[in-house]
Amino acid sequence: MTSTSTSAPEAGTGTGGAMSLDHAGGGVLPADTCRWLLGGEQVGRVAFQADGEILVLPVNYVLDGEAIAFRTATGSKLAAALEEHAVGFEVDGHDPVARTGWSVLINGRAVAVRDPDGLARLEATGLAPWADRIDHPHWVRILPESMTGRVVAHS
Repeated sequence: MTSTSTSAPEAGTGTGGAMSLDHAGGGVLPADTCRWLLGGEQVGRVAFQADGEILVLPVNYVLDGEAIAFRTATGSKLAAALEEHAVGFEVDGHDPVARTGWSVLINGRAVAVRDPDGLARLEATGLAPWADRIDHPHWVRILPESMTGRVVAHS
């Protein structure tokens, strides 16, 4: 996990009841908390298969409705999007002093953004790639099929 400015959320059922736990004892985050956490971060990792290997690469991103959007150069991430491959996208944070942390995972499909309205909307976000030695003219959206979130839960 990476250290971030977004503090670890409280896990729970959303009704003030007992915390829902997964099979390993981690707290399960509700979807609205997952979306809030995604909106509070700037960098995540996109995971996909390319040339028989699993790649996990960092990207800075924006939320585009329910989708994740990022810029890329011509290469493996764009190729995955052009073929609409299955991808994973993960964002996390932790506080080593408090021994707390959280993680949000999206599974979905990567698609290249080509429609003029979509491109204009994404360009208006002002997202600029942190890796700026080469141009990143292409936009990729990850269309979520599932989203899960976990938080370290203490007794």
